[in-house]
Amino acid sequence: MSLKKNVSFPEFYYRFHFFYYFSVSLSTVKRIKMRIFYLLLFVAFLSCTSGTNNREWPDWRGKNRDAVWNETGVVEKFNSPVIEKKWSVPIGPGYSGPTVAHGKVYVTDRPEKARDSEVERILCFDAQTGEQIWEHEYACEYVGVGYPAGPRASVVINDRKAYSLGTMGDLFCLDVDNGLVVWSRDLNTEYEINMPIWGIASTPLIVDDKIIVHVSGSNNACVVAFNKNTGDEIWRNLGDRAGYSAPILIEKNGNRVVVNWTEHSLSGLDPETGEVYWRFPWKTGSGMSISTPVLYNDHIFVSAFYSGSLLVKLGADYKTAEKVWQRSGESERNTDALHCVMNTPVIIDGYIYGVDSYGELRCLEMATGDRIWEDQTAVKHGRWANIHFIQKDDKIWMFNEQGELIISELSPNGFNEISRAKLIEPTKKQLPRGVTWSHPAFANRHVFIRNDKELLCADLSEK
Repeated sequence: MSLKKNVSFPEFYYRFHFFYYFSVSLSTVKRIKMRIFYLLLFVAFLSCTSGTNNREWPDWRGKNRDAVWNETGVVEKFNSPVIEKKWSVPIGPGYSGPTVAHGKVYVTDRPEKARDSEVERILCFDAQTGEQIWEHEYACEYVGVGYPAGPRASVVINDRKAYSLGTMGDLFCLDVDNGLVVWSRDLNTEYEINMPIWGIASTPLIVDDKIIVHVSGSNNACVVAFNKNTGDEIWRNLGDRAGYSAPILIEKNGNRVVVNWTEHSLSGLDPETGEVYWRFPWKTGSGMSISTPVLYNDHIFVSAFYSGSLLVKLGADYKTAEKVWQRSGESERNTDALHCVMNTPVIIDGYIYGVDSYGELRCLEMATGDRIWEDQTAVKHGRWANIHFIQKDDKIWMFNEQGELIISELSPNGFNEISRAKLIEPTKKQLPRGVTWSHPAFANRHVFIRNDKELLCADLSEK
């Protein structure tokens, strides 16, 4: 599918009104016909613009951070064991999943070639061809960071700006067209970061004119809101150390709440002021609060490798919450309910589906946390084995750490694999057994994914 440049809304608006008022000088009949024509054209433009936005993947786990893919005209089964690449470009190691917006693909890396100093890079490519458009490189020495393959957080695209957060806390706002720095903050220096074991990983959240960041700073600065246009601090709260989980924005009856899962708690904050609406203290083992909180039917669900799972029920306006259940096994091998590592579970019709500590795909009854079934064919058995889940209509697409895409159905009756194909080869920089832990992006009927050597694009449109 061709990726076309969009006409900006202001440009179309002025063109529309010019022709609209020009039609006033014509005869009454012609004037009415032309007004109708231009009104229909205006509606069609808005419809196309909305459709284009829905086909993009500008944030962590997609537009709403819910890993829902809404496009039509996509393959229902793969026609070969290996998915053909449309293009591939070499990049350095890193964990960050690509994001896609306005015909461009964004990713971060940490080049391995010999240099005078360690650096991280923010990269921008043409989504249609893979041609590099720009890059921004900055010095970044990793100090006290485990698994130092590269940056973790995805680049967020908002209002023609690209926002990137590096492993040591380098926060950038860049112009999407040329990669020039609009503003930047050295959070490690400014906020004296209480560095998580595996560095800063949580993808920042854009809410209106604010960018909300898990800084993990001292002086009650675990979560900090900055002005997205200037970088100025707006508010700060929580004395926790950050985990690796990305915050989400939820809304009910006009009330909005930012849900944060840190090493020490699950909480709901007011996005305008940072006020704590509700908070559940919970120290996760080794700080492994990684998966993104899941909202389902006024409930929030989270799960951690060592510490098990927690389900809370939100109040009528989401400003209150109460614990429904919390379950944890005796160890990482003798687990109970679900002990997720990096994967974010999916909830369908009151059942939770996720990957347990050693790659066991499990189904839980949401009401109780009781296990319904287990499957060990979706990903190879191994400590921290991972699958990313993407909802596509009534199907669940999976991307496992072996670099395979799986089209499936999940129900209380079991895991039904419909089709499976290799998308990308695992690499060993992140883990010696060879894995691909980054989250893929799905946009314009294409998939974009990276390992530690390449970023690739494949066409998934129905032929």
